[in-house]
Amino acid sequence: MSLAKKEYKRITTKSLVEMKTNGEKISMLTAYDYTMAKIVDGAGIDVILVGDSASNVMAGHETTLPITLNEMIYHASSVVRAVERSLVVVDLPFGSYQSDPKEALRSAIRIMKESGAHSIKVEGGKKIKESIKRILNAGIPVMGHLGLTPQSIYKFGTYTVRAKEEEEAEQLLKDAVLLEKLGCFALVLEKVPAALAEKVAKAISIPVIGIGAGGGVDGQVLVTHDMLGMTQEFHPRFLRRYLDLHSEMTSAFKNYISDVKSQLFPNDKEQY
Repeated sequence: MSLAKKEYKRITTKSLVEMKTNGEKISMLTAYDYTMAKIVDGAGIDVILVGDSASNVMAGHETTLPITLNEMIYHASSVVRAVERSLVVVDLPFGSYQSDPKEALRSAIRIMKESGAHSIKVEGGKKIKESIKRILNAGIPVMGHLGLTPQSIYKFGTYTVRAKEEEEAEQLLKDAVLLEKLGCFALVLEKVPAALAEKVAKAISIPVIGIGAGGGVDGQVLVTHDMLGMTQEFHPRFLRRYLDLHSEMTSAFKNYISDVKSQLFPNDKEQY
């Protein structure tokens, strides 16, 4: 078990590199609103991802594609107002960076200026190289994302594990090396074989944070609503549920309804 080597009052991109160097695993969770972000940050999480998974979790869409740049800025702004320690990373949403490096830069600048976030995350490697370079040249920290990239779900046609075949695995490793060379400060690897993920983590000096990528990487990320058991439909192998909030919340709501209807709430002490 890894123990913290250093106390950080505020997590920065430099902090994450130090953690990797010192062998300290990096903890990362999602948040999309002020209340959840305040709890997650207060617990001591290292990185908060304002993910485009808000499209699924908060808005009920089937994929991450529908969420807009304006909506991401709204969620990010809410999170930033709550955070005192964590590094806040915000996903650039689908369509805001893939086709035009200038548009990518404009999108990244809007997120940084309007939300106060600390960095952005993009999906892909070589194909979006020019967009990444443009953003980095403006002084905006970039986290990469390889493996299963949900914004490309209609291209893949499935959420299955990526890079099981040698050719795709080799390209993923090349992309990881490229992202480091370009200047990305960290990398998320999603749903790739554990052996490949560990190989990538050892091949590059920037932190590799996994989701469904085994324990040989430098940190882990989960969607908070999934690990708390608030969502019920999602059952991937990599997900560990630390609570069953769905059941606990349902029970609380039913008790409230019962108390209201039976006139047990409010009682004499709960009124003016």
